[in-house]
Amino acid sequence: MIVPNLLLIAGTGTKSGKTTMACRIIEQIRYPDLIAIKITPHFHETTPGLVLISEKEGYSIYKETDTDTIKDTARMLRAGASQVYYAKVTDKSLSEAFTEIMEYIPGTPPIICESPALRHFVEPGLFIIMSSDVLNKQKDISNLISLPHVIFTMKKLEETRHLPLSFNDGKWIYEGVS
Repeated sequence: MIVPNLLLIAGTGTKSGKTTMACRIIEQIRYPDLIAIKITPHFHETTPGLVLISEKEGYSIYKETDTDTIKDTARMLRAGASQVYYAKVTDKSLSEAFTEIMEYIPGTPPIICESPALRHFVEPGLFIIMSSDVLNKQKDISNLISLPHVIFTMKKLEETRHLPLSFNDGKWIYEGVS
């Protein structure tokens, strides 16, 4: 499935800057209907502010309503996303859960999604990999490195005042040099 209005963010480990990158893009783009999505395979207990909108075998989808927490989804909402979805999924249900989330989104607004595994099912308009210098809790995403992508580190993100990307005519555009 090709989704030109989707910007997908993956990371090489925990604390690699995936959510920080998502929030920076949301703040920079300032698109009124921008949607953010966080998809995780971790079935942690949900916190207040996450409103259940669908639950099926293998996944649960929530909508974030609280900007006053430190959760990644609350950070995305605070950054300016018009809506933020959070999905807890099994590997087998990832594609089905993403397809259902897309049904809640009218038209083709810019979408930013934090989910490395989703890249196995969709071809986004732009794919960003956040590379972590933290040696513990590294994720093996070597199978994703061969796919078209842009690599950022937290250091590069902190040093970059204006991210070289935009959203025009229903698709993400990377204006920098990979």
